Amino acid sequence: MKEIVVGMGEALWDVLPEGKKIGGAPANFAYHVSQFGLPSCVVSAVGDDALGNEIITNFTSKGLTHNIEKVPYPTGTVQVELDQDGIPMYDIKENVAWDNIPFTEKLEEMAKHTKAVCFGSLAQRNVVSRETISKFLDAMPKKDDTLIVFDVNLRQGFYNKEILCDSMERCNILKINDEELITVSRLFGYPGIDLQDKCWILLGKYNLKMLILTCGINGSYVFTPGKVSFQPTPKVEVADTVGAGDSFTAAFIASILKGDTVEEAHSKAVRTSAFVCTQKGAMPILPSDLTD
Repeated sequence: MKEIVVGMGEALWDVLPEGKKIGGAPANFAYHVSQFGLPSCVVSAVGDDALGNEIITNFTSKGLTHNIEKVPYPTGTVQVELDQDGIPMYDIKENVAWDNIPFTEKLEEMAKHTKAVCFGSLAQRNVVSRETISKFLDAMPKKDDTLIVFDVNLRQGFYNKEILCDSMERCNILKINDEELITVSRLFGYPGIDLQDKCWILLGKYNLKMLILTCGINGSYVFTPGKVSFQPTPKVEVADTVGAGDSFTAAFIASILKGDTVEEAHSKAVRTSAFVCTQKGAMPILPSDLTD
């Protein structure tokens, strides 16, 4: 098996005002990584139901490699409502298939050939998937260039300090947005300092290779030991922002794996995310000037 990039966690249907679209950060991440020409795979679970079958069929039609187990729980759904600025608000159903991703021999073998993985906090709300993610990380190669990305996604209180601390200790790249950083800072006991100082603290405390901070229209930062990259957010006509952050992460990680500098990868990530904001849904086809 050749080295692959894995998105691991929730696979679900975003039920948007105009209809349902496949969502979930891991699938969005893996799909966009594949558009940059790297072998990728989404790891999750669906129910043995029509919605689950449709997810698998959809991933297959997109050419997205998947390790999707069928489990005796319903396929996950999320009611998504957009506010007047196109910002999504989520109602995430509980006790669903992606809460119960099993750790299999096939998954353990995949972990041994994983060059980079992206996982979040949401998929760890249930002990079954949380332990599967932990076992997967344990089975990955212990190499300096292996990338373990923790993409914080604080939703509906489906997180706690213990899960966040453990995930930050396990990762070497942390991705977080400005609102999440404020929440995490309160949990960790340093709320009174500015956002950049919080990032430097986390970078040092958890011995991270990189910390990516996105601030919506106010730009984004990539912190590395002793250095920071800043990119302004392009002004675009926003259709919705669903999946924009996942496309940012995918473009950044794909660029780093291809040998780009942090600044080059950051620029590509910003441009990719801006394009996704101009499209409906989380998985548009990216233009060739981004993926070449």
